[in-house]
Amino acid sequence: PGEPNVQVQLMPGAGGVRLVEHLYQIAPKDGSYIGAFATGPIIEPLISTRDVKYKISDFTAIGALEKDVSFCTTWHASPIKTIEDVKKTETTVAGTGAASSTDIFPLALNATLGTKFKLISGYVGTQETIMAIERGETDGRCGWGWSSLRSSKPDWIRDKKLNFLVQLGLEKHPDAMHIPLALDLIPDQAGKQLMRVLVAPQNITRPYLAPPGVPADRAREVRSAFMGALKDPALVAEFQKVMSEPPSPTSGEDMQKLLVEIYSTPPEVVARLKAILKPAPK
Repeated sequence: PGEPNVQVQLMPGAGGVRLVEHLYQIAPKDGSYIGAFATGPIIEPLISTRDVKYKISDFTAIGALEKDVSFCTTWHASPIKTIEDVKKTETTVAGTGAASSTDIFPLALNATLGTKFKLISGYVGTQETIMAIERGETDGRCGWGWSSLRSSKPDWIRDKKLNFLVQLGLEKHPDAMHIPLALDLIPDQAGKQLMRVLVAPQNITRPYLAPPGVPADRAREVRSAFMGALKDPALVAEFQKVMSEPPSPTSGEDMQKLLVEIYSTPPEVVARLKAILKPAPK
């Protein structure tokens, strides 16, 4: 309480896994050390083939800035216009790495919907996938968050440069109600359960986590401060300036419940997920 000093420390490595492990093993458990993440590390311990000693649901959820939805898209000139087209025709999509949504979602859709996405992985980041689409190296990209798309290529939305095939989230984005939701299209309950594990973290996009074991009273203080900050007009204005839309936060309490739900996924669903996402032999 009061006017605390805030120090920002960048900790790149393994898509956020290095930061998770720092929180778990080293960081003080008094609420003074908080990690800011992308969504990838949220389910990484659940689907990882490495020996992981922790679950993200064991950590102290502080809150998340956004509820997001991802899309599978193709370039406007592509003959692939709908998700039904992808069931009939091989469709190449650019990916940025094995733990990223760009790689996970097309593989999961192939397994649950019978699509024919062909993943071209190894692009360094969003800008490289954009150039790949423009150059015709790939038909499009799958696993593109709406907030990321609006901030990186708003002109593509304005000028209708993309075909939106399907959206991936727990529910449809208010600005895209006409685009089908993957969860509505998957015919069997087992497939829906599998996809739900993958899309649930998007309800806690840009999450903030503290280490496991933060005392309950301190966790309440920090969670309250997080939600209070997101009511500050100056912060909301700055966020909207960068992201082209206001924050849609999730409280630490609700975030914690969602993490528990994700990590309560039945073992047979987790095993199927690992099999789907297992790297193909070279």
